[in-house]
Amino acid sequence: MELFSCLMALLLFLLQAVPGLGLPRDTSRCLEYHGYCFHLRSCPEPFAAFGTCYRRRRTCCVDTTSNFHICQDEGGHCVPPEIRCLQEQEGLCPRRGWKCCTEV
Repeated sequence: MELFSCLMALLLFLLQAVPGLGLPRDTSRCLEYHGYCFHLRSCPEPFAAFGTCYRRRRTCCVDTTSNFHICQDEGGHCVPPEIRCLQEQEGLCPRRGWKCCTEV
């Protein structure tokens, strides 16, 4: 998780250093507070809504417990419900109804 935070910080620095490549202001603010941008209008537990992302098309959700498991951080892939997983795992996906799979 610490490696992920360092990589995100480096990415944000590089995006701000190159003119015209910056993230939208609301997205930058969300990431500064270690938030995640979900496609949902409301945040799943244990997240709390913090604002918007990607020019108000997504919801910025901030973890309230520091005990979250994002699917991609755990090595999984988010897939739509119609796809069958060979092996499902615990993890949050940004779209409602999608599931986290280690093998499809």
